[in-house]
Amino acid sequence: MSTKSGLQREVLSLYRRALRMVRTKPPATQPKFRLFVQHNFRILASSISPRDVEAIEHLLRRGRRQIEMYEDHAVKDCWVSQEMRDWAKEHWPKRDT
Repeated sequence: MSTKSGLQREVLSLYRRALRMVRTKPPATQPKFRLFVQHNFRILASSISPRDVEAIEHLLRRGRRQIEMYEDHAVKDCWVSQEMRDWAKEHWPKRDT
């Protein structure tokens, strides 16, 4: 069994928090929020080195602020770009986005 570093645990914790936030949104907009979260985490994860601790910490701070904003009950919808939709079709062709 592999153990995760503190930074890895923080990233996974933030991802779980983001996915829990998605479940608080109206059912009609949950797929858009889910796509937004998955796309941002996967694209950012692939764009930086796992050894670049400063960049990861910066993205964690930015991600926390962004999730806090989206956790507000007044936020009912989010914008999803065509790039995100294309990415989803490439990675999950059977999923409705």
